[in-house]
Amino acid sequence: MAKALRWGILSTGGIARTFTKDLAHVDEGVAVAVGSRSFDSANAFADEFDIPHRYGSYEELVGDPDVDAIYVGTPHPMHHDNAILALEHGKHVLVEKAFTVTAAEAREVVDVARRKGLFAMEAMWTRFLPSVVAIRELIARGELGEIVSVEADHGQWFDPDPSFRLFAPELGGGALLDLGVYPVSFASMILGSPNRIVALWDPAFTGVDAQTSMLFGYESGAQAILTCTLRARSATRACVTGEQARIEIDGSFYSATAFSLIDRDGAIRRFDFPREGRGLLYETQEVARCVEAGFLESPIMPLDETISIMETMDSVRATTQNTP
Repeated sequence: MAKALRWGILSTGGIARTFTKDLAHVDEGVAVAVGSRSFDSANAFADEFDIPHRYGSYEELVGDPDVDAIYVGTPHPMHHDNAILALEHGKHVLVEKAFTVTAAEAREVVDVARRKGLFAMEAMWTRFLPSVVAIRELIARGELGEIVSVEADHGQWFDPDPSFRLFAPELGGGALLDLGVYPVSFASMILGSPNRIVALWDPAFTGVDAQTSMLFGYESGAQAILTCTLRARSATRACVTGEQARIEIDGSFYSATAFSLIDRDGAIRRFDFPREGRGLLYETQEVARCVEAGFLESPIMPLDETISIMETMDSVRATTQNTP
């Protein structure tokens, strides 16, 4: 690149720290500013990562003329307003997944980005991992044959603290938005949008979904079997099965560094990929590449697909059985 993309970090939470740490691994971007709802939090974050500009409000952050792009790392219910605030101030945006809480909110963010002629992307970092790039290439070459099924699960154990964001309804808590978005997006990447959805969920003690299981059907006849839970650390594996072969991704599939291609006779080919940092750096490189090329969205994580994923998750919540 002619120059590194200058990032403003909107939020000082855990995912913002991971993002900023990974940004230090690339030449295509640099964190130049951070904003928080309190100056003390922004100042501490800036000191930790040697960021020159620090602000005690999001409005001040997005108004910084030295910032090219804003990383939105706030809880889900804030993504819509935070992203639009940045876009209205002329900044490109990378918005943490899930992109918003609902598809309607996602459409509004996308509409503003397109009206302003600015780049926007959902921060589904798994898409850009070298291992996942290789999986897409194998599928595109037809090495699996026609896809029959996709299976993926994402389960983590969290201490049942009502103030923790995953259990807090007001912070967009629940398994689906935070964990389920990974398997739903993975299935979307391979099979597109489902035309049939069956879902089952059970609540946590705060009323958010603690565990959700999904069965998607597609016009091709393929199916996806997806699960997510806050109650236990699951295998977090994924498998893509085709008529000729299948891909088995080692856990955790969302941060995969290795997978196996197994043909119908059982012959195994192993694929291993080194990974720098936590894996978020690859999405930062994609943003920089697209912005330099003048793209308003990524062909790997297009905005219409982000909206479609949110529509799917809306449908999951609307069609769940045994809803309390």
